[in-house]
Amino acid sequence: MATETMENQVQEVLDKLRPFLLRDGGDVELVDIEDGVVKVRLMGACGSCPSSTITLKAGIERALLEEVPGVTELEQVF
Repeated sequence: MATETMENQVQEVLDKLRPFLLRDGGDVELVDIEDGVVKVRLMGACGSCPSSTITLKAGIERALLEEVPGVTELEQVF
């Protein structure tokens, strides 16, 4: 797992985005951070949504890259 600071920063970004996911019946859970790669699990409606890849890459990943130094990529785990 990454440093506690990075984990806290990632969690803050996810918490900012969570209301948008909840509004659509979904959620996101931080699973792990390894060498700058953030691993998340999409839950609820987001887990089976055809737009989940766009949500991950255009939404969550972009926000993490902009706001958390050291993050290099976002990966979805199932």
